[in-house]
Amino acid sequence: MNPQKKVDLKLIIIGALGVGKTSLLHRFVHKTFYEDYQTTLGASILSKIIILDDTTLKLQIWDTGGQERFRSMVSTFYKGSDGCILAFDVTDLETFEALETWRGDVLAKTIPMEQSYPMVVLGNKIDLADRQVPQEVAQDWCKEKDIPYFEVSAKNDINVVQAFEILASRALSRYRSVLENYLADSIKLSPEGQSKSSCC
Repeated sequence: MNPQKKVDLKLIIIGALGVGKTSLLHRFVHKTFYEDYQTTLGASILSKIIILDDTTLKLQIWDTGGQERFRSMVSTFYKGSDGCILAFDVTDLETFEALETWRGDVLAKTIPMEQSYPMVVLGNKIDLADRQVPQEVAQDWCKEKDIPYFEVSAKNDINVVQAFEILASRALSRYRSVLENYLADSIKLSPEGQSKSSCC
């Protein structure tokens, strides 16, 4: 593939209320950080174009609301997604413990393919002092599930771009694999070795 070839990828960012999903997204897309964001109701969408592996990727990133009352509505946004960021707040143990539920929701709503669904986990707010989730605990949880883990800070711009790019790279690999399988499994209209007969 080359930069002239564009691939559209839909990514989602999910996690409990207040973990900094919107801050992470704005840091990646706009390179900005604000102390106060309004709570995301349902979902909002931001786009960013990046070049990865000689391919131009248009990332459509869905920022989802983390409130429990939006959970069923938010899960409808998972459909057709190519990858997912699971975010938690390292200063809030409950947000880490909720990752299993969020992960389960995504896996239940996405179509299973031969290749596993791309995910990364972000432990946000490492710039704060009152940490409740040890790095080793988060790493062990991710290692057990074979998901890359990043310690990040939207505020201080630590590891945010790297995390999004790793997810985009995995999503692109999966996209290519699915495309290759689709093309390989295409139906042949005439049996091999048999010439096409002219009609009428």
